[in-house]
Amino acid sequence: MMRHDNKFYISGNEPMYYDVKLMFPVLLLTAIGIIMVYSASSVLAFKKFGTDYFFLKKQALFAIAGLILLVGFRHFPYRYFKILAYPLLVFSIILLGAIFIPGLGYSAGGSTRWLSFGGFTVQPSEFARLSMIIYLSYSIDKKSDNLSNFYIGFLPHVIVLGIFTALMFLQPDFGSVVILSAITWFMLFVGGVSLLHLVLSVLLLLPFGYIYMVSAEYRVKRLMSFWDPWQYSADEGYQIVHSLMAFGTGGIWGTGMGKSYQKLHYLPEPHTDFIFSVIGEELGLIGVLTILFLYAFILWRGIKIAKNTDDNFGAFLATGITTAIGIQVFINMGVTLGLLPTKGLTLPFLSYGGTSLLVNMASIGILMNIGNSQVKTAYNR
Repeated sequence: MMRHDNKFYISGNEPMYYDVKLMFPVLLLTAIGIIMVYSASSVLAFKKFGTDYFFLKKQALFAIAGLILLVGFRHFPYRYFKILAYPLLVFSIILLGAIFIPGLGYSAGGSTRWLSFGGFTVQPSEFARLSMIIYLSYSIDKKSDNLSNFYIGFLPHVIVLGIFTALMFLQPDFGSVVILSAITWFMLFVGGVSLLHLVLSVLLLLPFGYIYMVSAEYRVKRLMSFWDPWQYSADEGYQIVHSLMAFGTGGIWGTGMGKSYQKLHYLPEPHTDFIFSVIGEELGLIGVLTILFLYAFILWRGIKIAKNTDDNFGAFLATGITTAIGIQVFINMGVTLGLLPTKGLTLPFLSYGGTSLLVNMASIGILMNIGNSQVKTAYNR
């Protein structure tokens, strides 16, 4: 094995490397996530389970399993996903539908978003996101000459998206609907689908989005609390108020590791949806900027891999994966900073959550495999 150009090469007839520029920030974020999950959840874990290491142990196991998946998918030829595109799509739909089977679906916080198997819970929407990206990559590549045709380039993809979003709405999981819709829209845009079709689809959905938001009192209050969280600090604005207080308390250098005040039963879900707030309080502006830099580096590498890939399927796949991570980061951070309405979404590689971490680590492995194909192409020329 030798190292060259920020990549680890494995000796042999063809170059086989691990992209350090991509892997290092991912592993560092995962390590920071394990530490911060423990810091954010220790009090809650001790109260509920009698040990402050409960979430720490599980997150560490998820990280080890995720690393195995990363390595596995790094060596799994990404072109095989063309064959698996439709089976993975059907499998994801089955998982989303299985949530509504009594005894399988697991409910928490008023939503049924998980499947329960022998003490473990799985969130099918995470699998659905990756399977949708694979399907779109395959379909856009296959139909590249006819994407401007409404019945070929636009309608079939929207129908598949509609099936996914309908099942997610029933959970309900509006956050996953927004992410999946945004990923689909962007991938179709990059693929060359008619901009007119894409813009009209957004304009047609706006009235339905408005009706959905005002059809329930709690959603109206949540929207109002976004504009003025302090006015609703006792109910719908409670999360945002305490999140902003966490960032304000952290200042530039933070209060110190483990010294967050807001995690002490003030900030809901401090180890999942609002772990960024705990980071802001304990590590301060310096910690926040470090996290932003690591994410920016991952997105930069993903964009570069997509741009430099000769194979269209690989380019679309890299684009979709990078977009998915970027949108998750944007929405989660936007919510915790009060820039977006409250939605329960994890922060990739940092938040507690097995399914999210495993899927994101697998996605990075796929990205690295796409990047390795560029080296092989150059090597064989």
